[in-house]
This record gives sequence, structure tokens and C-alpha cells, in this order.
Amino acid sequence: MPPVQDMTPPLHPGLLDALQHQVAVFARRAEQTRLGGVGQVRNSMDRAAYLLLNRLDLEGPMGVKALAAGMGIDSSTVTRQVAPLVDTGLVKRTSHPEDGRAVVLQLSPRGQSRLEEVRSSRRELMAQVTDGWTEDERESFCTLLTRFNSALSARQSAAQEPSAPTS
Repeated sequence: MPPVQDMTPPLHPGLLDALQHQVAVFARRAEQTRLGGVGQVRNSMDRAAYLLLNRLDLEGPMGVKALAAGMGIDSSTVTRQVAPLVDTGLVKRTSHPEDGRAVVLQLSPRGQSRLEEVRSSRRELMAQVTDGWTEDERESFCTLLTRFNSALSARQSAAQEPSAPTS
């Protein structure tokens, strides 16, 4: 039987260089605008705050450990990032319904309203930035960006797993 040939196309350094450059430019531009919307500083929101509020909105109230696990970050990081959100009234700390000693984080009505303002502004920004794109192009870009982010997340998760002992 003949050997199985690797059908994976070779990686082109020039294309990989261009890709890493564009990712770096994207990260800088995203941070510069904070993807806050259409030039409206009031609709800008810190990335960490947006991701925390968004997760609480999509998944409902949860404890710090569950929130940290779902976001792939340390509990102490979540605690530090949530503190200003609680102080500004965007997130409420409540007692766990089944264990009154445990704390549950929940999006407040003010947090819900603020999150929707930011989402709306960001939707408008995405519409403007992709003006002239077809719906298929927008869907393809979203699919590829989701795939890219998933691959980065999987790589990070694998790097954080303790190595299995070798015998």
C-alpha cells in the first residue's frame, strides 16, 4: 500500500506575515475606538466591562467562579473587573437563591440599559464600517472571525491545562 500523502497546503510566510500584521492593526484600531460606536464617547465601553455585561445578559445571574470559567479568565480577575461595575450600579450582587452565603452577580436594569446603548452604537459602527459589503461578505467575515477567535481560545485553554504526568 502506498504511503498516505499529506494534502495540507504549505504555509506561505508572506501570507502569514500579512495576516499577523492585519490582526495587530485590527487590535490597535479596536482599542483606539474601543469599538464604542459612531464617534460617541458616551457609548464607548471598556472591553472587559462589555464582555462581562454581555455574558451576564446572555447567560443570566451567576457566581464569580462560573463567570470566570465561562470567560476563560481567573476568578480574581473577574472580581477586580466586576468591582467598578457594581460601584456604578451596572451589576448587582445578590445572595444565591439556594445558598444564601454565596454571591451571585446579576445585570442591573441600569446595566441592561447601558449595555443596549453600547450594542446599538456598535451595531451602527459595524454597519458603517462594512457599508458596501454584501450580506454574504458580512456573514463570511463573521464566520471566519468566530473561527479565528475559537482557535485562539482553544490554544489558550490547551496552554493553561496542566501537563499529564508521563510514566
